[in-house]
Amino acid sequence: MNTGSAVGAALTPQRVLRRLEWRVLRRLEGRLQGDHRTAFRGTGVDVTDLREYQFGDDLRHIDWNVTARTDVTHVREYLEDRDVTVWLVLDSSASMDFGPVGRRKHVVLAEVAAAVAQLLTSGGNRVGALLFDAGVRETIPPGHGRTQVLRILSRLLRPRPDGEERAGTDLAAALRAAQGIVRRRSLVVIVSDFLGEPGWQAPLGVLAHRHDVVAVQVVDRREFELPAAGMIYVEDAETGEIIFVDTDDPGFQRRLRAAADDRQGALVADLRAAGLDLFTVSTDEDLVRALFRIVGLRRRRR
Repeated sequence: MNTGSAVGAALTPQRVLRRLEWRVLRRLEGRLQGDHRTAFRGTGVDVTDLREYQFGDDLRHIDWNVTARTDVTHVREYLEDRDVTVWLVLDSSASMDFGPVGRRKHVVLAEVAAAVAQLLTSGGNRVGALLFDAGVRETIPPGHGRTQVLRILSRLLRPRPDGEERAGTDLAAALRAAQGIVRRRSLVVIVSDFLGEPGWQAPLGVLAHRHDVVAVQVVDRREFELPAAGMIYVEDAETGEIIFVDTDDPGFQRRLRAAADDRQGALVADLRAAGLDLFTVSTDEDLVRALFRIVGLRRRRR
């Protein structure tokens, strides 16, 4: 499946959403059992019971007072809210322009955001969005239904003014802004490539302590391994730095792969420190399979 041709400056959000509904959401619903709308949702805020800790339980749910009194680790069980407020934190920075023509990372991000928003708003949940690059570009207050999904898509697909280029990434600024905007316990879905300025780990930990956070990374395989194409110029999408490299050089390929693996390993470790899993979606991946994998992992963890 390739829905990339559906997303472009000449296409409307309505057409994009219709294609997603036919090519992604219908197939996804057919593969999921039970209420798929709860798959992305976390726990509510009302404690209903205590029980002994079992392997795989969320460590954030441990009741330390009861554990100290009984010398047995106990966790709190929650009554799940029927409805939940969802915030999409969406990366619109320069590095999201990387990828194959017609299906760059920002296209995949738009598809993921629209699919998640449609799945959750169809159950009556409210969905808002925060778009960021070097800072917060736009905040879309939570709303209901298909109109809200189209509103988010229109902001993501809106062409930039002539001469305005995408800026670098400051995820930390976006997360700090989210802390001030998202007051009531909510589901926060971050969709980004997680490339950019360091320092986002601490604000992410604060956000994850108060809310149920899902981290979705959009990647392109050429960020890990370039095809052998001889001497080429390569531009860093974040900094604009241009270097001349020999892609036929095995040593260069090894260094590129090692650097990418180290970066990915550090990202996984940083997210785990905040109690989060990392879910990846590739530019060349079937979106149904990617979302189905995310839903399955979320359900097993819960």
